[in-house]
Amino acid sequence: MKRYELNGTFYFCPVDLTLQIVGGRWKGVVIWNLRDGQKRFSELKKRLVGINDKMLSQVLKVLEMQGVICRTVHEVIPPKVTYHLTSEGETLIPIMEMMSVYGDKYAVSS
Repeated sequence: MKRYELNGTFYFCPVDLTLQIVGGRWKGVVIWNLRDGQKRFSELKKRLVGINDKMLSQVLKVLEMQGVICRTVHEVIPPKVTYHLTSEGETLIPIMEMMSVYGDKYAVSS
C-alpha cells in the first residue's frame, strides 16, 4: 500500500492528505477568498464572517507553512502586509471550484 507524507505525518490515501491541507473550518474559505488575488488581513477578516483575529492569524500561518499562501510585507509607511496564493496554492482552485459546485447543488435553497 502506498504511503503519502506531509510534515512528518503519513497518510494512506491522497484524499485524506488533501483534506489535511484544505480541511477545517477556515482553511478552505481562506484559500477560496484568495483565488482572485492578494488580500490584506483586514479584507480577509471582513469576508470571513465569524472568524476572530487570533484564528485568522493561526490559519494564515499554517497555510503559509504548508506552502499554500505567501505573506508579503510591503516596505511602505504605514506597513502593509498582503497574502496571496502560491503556485502550489493555485493548483487547489479547481478542486475548490468543484467543491463550490457540489455545495451549490447539495445545499437547500433558502
